[in-house]
Amino acid sequence: MTTTSVGTLLRAWRERRGISQLELAGRADSSSRHISFIETGRSRPSEEMVLRLAGHLDVPMRERNSLLLAAGYAPRYAHTALDDPAMETLREGIARLLAGYEPYPALVVNAVYDVVAANRGIAMLLDGLPEHLLTPPLNAMRITLHPEGLAPRIHNLKEWRGHLLAQMERQIALARSEPLRALYEEVSAYPVAERPGSDGVPEEPTAYIALPLVIEHDGQLLSFVSSIATFNTPMDVTVAELAIETMLPADPATVKYLRSLGG
Repeated sequence: MTTTSVGTLLRAWRERRGISQLELAGRADSSSRHISFIETGRSRPSEEMVLRLAGHLDVPMRERNSLLLAAGYAPRYAHTALDDPAMETLREGIARLLAGYEPYPALVVNAVYDVVAANRGIAMLLDGLPEHLLTPPLNAMRITLHPEGLAPRIHNLKEWRGHLLAQMERQIALARSEPLRALYEEVSAYPVAERPGSDGVPEEPTAYIALPLVIEHDGQLLSFVSSIATFNTPMDVTVAELAIETMLPADPATVKYLRSLGG
């Protein structure tokens, strides 16, 4: 790889973030002249400078390895498979976390929303879905928005679909992920069927703290608000791309119903 290659990549990330060379130089304790020389290939950045610029440009960890390779350096961050023995402690911790959240739904997804772990609360919501949607790897976006998936059960599908697609759009803007873009194009093209006689609101309106997912299960209307957590200061690409989503009951009726199922 040539120094021009890394310069081209860095310039693309800078422009994607809408930052000028002068602004980036100020953040990275450098000069706009040096940034210009790096981007045009007239100067080869040090390994430390590549990582510093990547940090200030909020480049995803996977792409930071690509920048290092383009500059002629070895990748800094490992990319360990989740089923690797080295990940046993992480897997056990995730399993305990998800089990401890029951009976409320919780799951862990990767960068393209493939489900890598889920608890019994999620299994409850997926009960009765067709086998082709439940064949691994399960994809949370596909299962939620597919017309044969959860979509027909979601009473506020228009609003929830808009929220999920906007979330994916933000992620695509932050990362150069062709798999994520392909997933977005797939799920955004799914037909959206109107629920006859439904206004997407429970019979007794509730003052929600955030946009809820209003979904039907065995004739019971359940409401959840979603919270997403990631790992602090990850040093592995796999870990950096994991997200833990927990579904918090949004009304007393949902709490009572789920607790009754949990015995």
